[in-house]
Amino acid sequence: MTEVGKDTLGTRSTMTVDGKEYAYYSFAKAAEKVGDVSRLPFSMKALFENMLRFEDGGKTVSTDHVKAIADWQKNPQTGGEIQYRPARVLLQDFTGVPCVVDLAAMRDAISSLGGDTAKINPQVAVNLVIDHSVMVDEFGHPKAMEQNMALEYQRNAERYDFLKWGSKSFENFSAVPPGTGICHQVNLEHIAQCVWTDSDQDGTQVAYPDTCVGTDSHTTMVNGLGVLGWGVGGIEAEAAMLGQPISMLIPEVVGFKFTGQLAEGVTATDLVLTATQMLRQHGVVGKFVEYFGPGLSTLSLADRATLANMSPEYGATCGFFGIDDKTLDYLRLTGREEHRIALVEAYAKEQGFWHDPANPDPIFSSTLELDLSKVVPSLAGPKRPQDKVALPEVDELFNSDLERLYKKSAPVRVEVDDREHDIGDGDVVIAAITSCTNTSNPDVLIAAGLVAQKANAKGLKPKPWVKTSLAPGSQVVTDYLVKSGLQDDLNAIGFDLVGYGCTTCIGNSGPLAEPISKAINGNDIVAASVLSGNRNFEGRVSPDVRANFLASPPLVVAYALKGTVTEDITETPIGQDQDGNDVMLADLWPTTQEIADLRAANIDRGMFERRYADVYKGDEHWQAVKVEASDTYNWNPGSTYVASPPFFDGMEMTPAPIADIVEAKPLAVLGDSVTTDHISPAGSIKEDSPAGQYLREHQVAKADFNSYGSRRGNHEVMMRGTFANIRIKNEMVPGVEGGFTTYKGEQMPIYDAAMKHREDGTPLVVVAGKEYGTGSSRDWAAKGTILLGVRAVIVESYERIHRSNLVGMGVLPLQFKNGETRETLGLKGSDSFTIKGLSDLTPSQDVEVEVTHEDGSSFTFTAKCRIDTENEMDYYRNGGILQYVIRKLAA
Repeated sequence: MTEVGKDTLGTRSTMTVDGKEYAYYSFAKAAEKVGDVSRLPFSMKALFENMLRFEDGGKTVSTDHVKAIADWQKNPQTGGEIQYRPARVLLQDFTGVPCVVDLAAMRDAISSLGGDTAKINPQVAVNLVIDHSVMVDEFGHPKAMEQNMALEYQRNAERYDFLKWGSKSFENFSAVPPGTGICHQVNLEHIAQCVWTDSDQDGTQVAYPDTCVGTDSHTTMVNGLGVLGWGVGGIEAEAAMLGQPISMLIPEVVGFKFTGQLAEGVTATDLVLTATQMLRQHGVVGKFVEYFGPGLSTLSLADRATLANMSPEYGATCGFFGIDDKTLDYLRLTGREEHRIALVEAYAKEQGFWHDPANPDPIFSSTLELDLSKVVPSLAGPKRPQDKVALPEVDELFNSDLERLYKKSAPVRVEVDDREHDIGDGDVVIAAITSCTNTSNPDVLIAAGLVAQKANAKGLKPKPWVKTSLAPGSQVVTDYLVKSGLQDDLNAIGFDLVGYGCTTCIGNSGPLAEPISKAINGNDIVAASVLSGNRNFEGRVSPDVRANFLASPPLVVAYALKGTVTEDITETPIGQDQDGNDVMLADLWPTTQEIADLRAANIDRGMFERRYADVYKGDEHWQAVKVEASDTYNWNPGSTYVASPPFFDGMEMTPAPIADIVEAKPLAVLGDSVTTDHISPAGSIKEDSPAGQYLREHQVAKADFNSYGSRRGNHEVMMRGTFANIRIKNEMVPGVEGGFTTYKGEQMPIYDAAMKHREDGTPLVVVAGKEYGTGSSRDWAAKGTILLGVRAVIVESYERIHRSNLVGMGVLPLQFKNGETRETLGLKGSDSFTIKGLSDLTPSQDVEVEVTHEDGSSFTFTAKCRIDTENEMDYYRNGGILQYVIRKLAA
């Protein structure tokens, strides 16, 4: 059931589709009261409808909020605070497990406060897709997926028991079992409806735009289908589940106009890498991006989803597309009911969500333009997705970066498959068709299959040192690759199916062969990976690989055959055929017509209908997980996977007053572009790290450590892993990589120092540069920060989700002003920080920070409080968003 507001403006109307009547909130009627909204961007129209539907006389949404969005057309800049309620929430298992842990702990907490545990239930539809846990242990043989799935269930038995308990014990909560697909593709192909319907308090069916938030930053992929969605932290998602609105500022919307069409041989991946670079340079952090223009008609729905998917990489809240015939065709192909498709068309045309290039362009805050014909084949790397490089220049980039960033190493002789090979800087040791971004776009998957087919016909094989893998985002991919015969060719050159999940892109690349790993680490070799993912941050893909390049799936296959990024792949041979003739990239690259013909002949609606008919049932592994529903969870005190978190320990109905932060010491002083991967790693756990030591002390063998991502349900592991990335650089320990700091002059792991500061009763701060918290929406980057005792973070600028997560965990985000930085102010790890005036703090207020140097001298600077809204201030005063919700529900 969806609750609706009072309809003070009188905009509620009815429409009939195929004889069925729906209530909806009419923009035409709203125009009579607040003005015409026809030239609002489509994404802003979704917010406008949300305000109309939930307008409640000013309790949370007033007519002023409705009018503010209508008036945005007159001054399309960041506006006032609004309270937004998405239709549903999407989770994946890495971020979903801590969400369910928190909900279970909240039931315990509300019970201790005398409240009703039944109030801790999702109030909107929640879908959790288990897709982040499969690891590429086995690869390059027909049984790889089967064996990886068996290992996945063996490693994650406790987590899967817990998630199945959640699906049985919470209302409005569904779990999609492992091995089904990546959450964003399941969302795109099955869950999303474009127009959502639900009954209101009176039992009337209401139609409204499908909207969602998700605990994965690439939730934005669904914007390609005209569904407004973006990533939030788990704590913000939990609040949305429990009926709390999302507090946000009316955003700027950047229009991105496409003209022309992509040239022969250019892929959607090349386009998104180009757009990412352009949008990063333009500056779109915290803004909506909306694509428009005549060039859109040349892009498939899958191409649009690829562009929408990488919104976090260009820093935007979302990358939105209107609805058109391509949208309806995709809904029909993927098995949506005909009545739903008719409703989407009728609603979109009635309300102005229909994209027609003949209509006047929407009003935007700013615009960019790209002639699609100018896009060229590209990669991005070696460590940031916005660092696009044209294909012929990859070797030059790598070789210059090697000079600038790394120490050159001589090649090393390594025995692989009973033969010796030289492995050196720039050799590709991982080639992975992986991630939500590309692996369900039929054009690029078929292109990869065609490259494999042509290579197989010429007798080419990947270089022996390359670990190859194929992990699609949807089971339908397997259906059309098998039907077309392309899977046989992919298998022949090592790209056997390894599972359906994120795999390499999330750091689940699995171990390299021991001789290769030993050679890399023993000789300081800068090895490379090429993956069809969206993230290539340091330390993410593999602890053995320093240079990571994002590429289209056909290029992943080509680089697996080539084996190195140190030579121009467009001008030097990929390899030799059976007769010893050089084979060039152009000899393997498919034509657009070849791809189109195979797509048309091998993909049909029936594939989607069959794959999603019993999507929640799962295979025999999932069906064998036997758990019973219960009101509260019976925590296992010996579990190293799932533990009751300490966030609500000792919580009382009335929060304690906010006090100044006095004489805090820096835990870390960091540079620019510190990612949430740096703050809260998702990959492997080092045996000698604090997290590794904790697991060993709890009798967990090294082989069973699993990954940080899989252990997000246990705060003891995660707080020990905070700031523990192997590539993080803390300026308090110059020249040292990894999670280290100093305590009273002594170098030690960050976790150990934090615990010593806690014993001393000393609060902590983190100081950093620009773009702090870029990357994934992982809430543990904020949860771990507060559990280590960090009370405030002071940086030059924040990425959107992480700033929100810090507030949601009760950490004060401050931002340097007037061009000041840690460097211009001369801040050091030995300083003490006192932050004053917090008892009467208000959103965006200036805050005084007094710095005392080690010699006793001191000075003061002014920082801006980045608690942006009144709602966020309520969360901060309560010690966090979840504490706020519990107190509100228990009252």
